[in-house]
Amino acid sequence: MKSRRLIVVLLIAVAVLATDNSREPAPRFHAKTMSGETFDNASIKGKVVLLEFWATWCQYCRTEQPVVDALQEEFAGKGLIVLAIDVGEAKKTVKKYLEANPRPVRIVLTDDTNLAAMYQATQYPIYVVIDRDGYIAAQQNGAAGERALRRLLRRAGLGAPEETATEQE
Repeated sequence: MKSRRLIVVLLIAVAVLATDNSREPAPRFHAKTMSGETFDNASIKGKVVLLEFWATWCQYCRTEQPVVDALQEEFAGKGLIVLAIDVGEAKKTVKKYLEANPRPVRIVLTDDTNLAAMYQATQYPIYVVIDRDGYIAAQQNGAAGERALRRLLRRAGLGAPEETATEQE
């Protein structure tokens, strides 16, 4: 009987030690979209947020734009909010770009948020996923395609729990 208790105690200890307590809360932020919506930590509670740091001149950002936009459309009903933060460009430049390349995601300018400084966005694209509890679930610097973006979202609980064989190829 004592050995069973010891085993149970040891298993509980291992489980406690194996628990991932390294989750980092998302820094306190504010963001105002070009359409006037405002977001902060309190307003995103219960949602999954994909932050995309981009620039109109960034070829990699342009390549991944359709993927990010499609993910917004696919997961909006499941609580995904995409905030595409254009870093360092004038509002006029971004507006002109969006007239030629409309996007369904919410666009934020550097002047209307503190996010670019917080995540040291100096190369693009950068993706950060915040989970429903307000913790950073994943971050990726650089373009890596649809599979990589879906993996990021899965880490926050969106999408299929495991990759399909097609995605692994």
